[in-house]
Amino acid sequence: MIIEVTDQRQIDIVASLAKKIWTECYTPIIGRDQVEYMLGTFQSKDAISAQIHTEGCRYFLIEEDGAYVGYLGVRSKDKELFLSKIYIEASRRGKGIGRKAVQFLEHLASLRNLNKISLTVNKNNLQSIKAYEKMGFTNLGSVVQDIGNGFIMDDFKMEKIVF
Repeated sequence: MIIEVTDQRQIDIVASLAKKIWTECYTPIIGRDQVEYMLGTFQSKDAISAQIHTEGCRYFLIEEDGAYVGYLGVRSKDKELFLSKIYIEASRRGKGIGRKAVQFLEHLASLRNLNKISLTVNKNNLQSIKAYEKMGFTNLGSVVQDIGNGFIMDDFKMEKIVF
């Protein structure tokens, strides 16, 4: 089940999931210092709240078997739905949860008359890149972005046409 985040308790759950997922999954890819910086800057309770209340982002919790196992963050951008966050606990990956989340996003995009879903993914996150490709996303090439404090995001931009 996918539930829109609408209150502080749910924001707290997202921030808690972010800390767990980012620490276990991204430390080997980008290192502890960058993970801690990104959690504090982009995935803290205050940052998530600001993204929802002032930046037009929508967050959704993913619930499976009575537990919250991941979350999504999206915003409309031109004629596309930008998927800024899709994170699922490592122990729950490979079980179709990501595919269900993308199907949910396809439906959300169609309701908003948006014709594609785009995202960025770290170039070294090979498991996620492969999963996105299996779900019909196309790799559009490299995007390097300075995120401050001496850190960059070295990503691929991917997109999926939804209608």
